[in-house]
Amino acid sequence: MSGKQCRDAGNRAIRCPLMTRIVDILGDQPTLSFEFFPPADEVAAKHLDETLNELTELAPSFVSVTCGVGGDGHDRTRDIVTDICRHRPFPAMAHLTCVGHTRQGVSGLLDDYAAAEVVNILALAGDPPDGSAISGDFHYASELVEVVRAHPAEFSVGVAAHPEVHPRSVNRASDRRHLAAKLDEADFAITQFFFDPADYTRLCNELADLGCHRPVIPGVMPVIWPKSIRRYAEMNGSTVPEPLFTDLEALSGPHRINAAAEAATELSQSLLNAGAPGIHLYTLNRSEVSIQIAELLRH
Repeated sequence: MSGKQCRDAGNRAIRCPLMTRIVDILGDQPTLSFEFFPPADEVAAKHLDETLNELTELAPSFVSVTCGVGGDGHDRTRDIVTDICRHRPFPAMAHLTCVGHTRQGVSGLLDDYAAAEVVNILALAGDPPDGSAISGDFHYASELVEVVRAHPAEFSVGVAAHPEVHPRSVNRASDRRHLAAKLDEADFAITQFFFDPADYTRLCNELADLGCHRPVIPGVMPVIWPKSIRRYAEMNGSTVPEPLFTDLEALSGPHRINAAAEAATELSQSLLNAGAPGIHLYTLNRSEVSIQIAELLRH
């Protein structure tokens, strides 16, 4: 960790996590990390800042920040990631997608990250806004990984994994071969959300059979908004456990939050017991359920 001094939201001196590479903190003990999306307006930005303040108390291993559908919003992602790295006591990882990007544009973003001492990148294919083919100079995340690796800065590079197979894959076998090849050039993977721990175990075993032993961090989505998460699951090819969703849809307010936290904790603990290197929580820019999950995992 860098010895530079930064200031938190209360103007207190903290040690900055600049130059902390995620690959270097995987393996010692299970990590706990959070994912956020860029706020759309000033009200949402204030809410995200409050969420970060509350989750800072949990001492996360790292956080990540997405960019918009269709590759929109990389500048906002860059600004948020840079601000977190400078003012929070944990590293932030920037999502970087192929969609709509030129090689020159990606190189410029990487230059910005390197200048700001941001060293963690999650390289993704991304989703076109209308479901059409990916436009730009890149079509596959593996091409993006090559450009990140070729940059003079020594970025720690993550990629995405789909335990239930990527929705655009031809079949399971080809999906796993492509993922193993992608991981050969990357440092680690973070999965899309899923609900059956057996899917994660199978993924890791299939990668091991191909000689790939890179860390794969499972992504866990607490079901605080069942209707929206059903829609996300349809897009991502994630299987929805109907009994869980039916139960949660019948609840509201704190009761739903508590039940969602308990279900996500049960899944997370099963994954940790299976050897997962950590848990990556999709926060939807809210803190309550993540705080509950962290507390439950500690007991």
